[in-house]
Amino acid sequence: MISRSIFLVGPMGAGKSTIGKLLAAQLQLPFADSDKVLEDRTGADIPWIFDVEGEAGFRRRESEVLRDLCLGPTQVIATGGGIVLLEENRQRLRKYGLVVYLQASADQLLERTSKNSNRPLLNVADPGARIIELLEQRDPLYREVADIICDTDHCTPKQAAQMVVERLSRDPATQ
Repeated sequence: MISRSIFLVGPMGAGKSTIGKLLAAQLQLPFADSDKVLEDRTGADIPWIFDVEGEAGFRRRESEVLRDLCLGPTQVIATGGGIVLLEENRQRLRKYGLVVYLQASADQLLERTSKNSNRPLLNVADPGARIIELLEQRDPLYREVADIICDTDHCTPKQAAQMVVERLSRDPATQ
């Protein structure tokens, strides 16, 4: 029985939303995607928010959504890839739930994100180099908050969700 929310962190393309839905179903918990909650609240999509408010405005809104989700019911929460950039967010993640870092290689992330133009940080001349840059910056932060690290490179979303369930059931500290 899971008594705390489970936060999925990791880079864009790691599978947080897809795996999160499967994980929530397996654990019989509600699912929330922080990016979707943010878009629903603002009535605007993330690229538009980036264009109008810049990354700083987006991060402020993202932090407010995380704060509210932390105070909600026990659930599985897929977070945005940059949620770990703010110290206050890292503190909230550690305080209010179990954090699962869904890790993937830069090559895998590039392949998974290449057909999605809804990622403002990858709308650059060399998305592969940008992914590597983001990983170098964020990987230490993901590791800092993670209770569990799962590599999603060589598994389906269903297999990844099952891996997380197994890890949760084996580790009494996660209960």
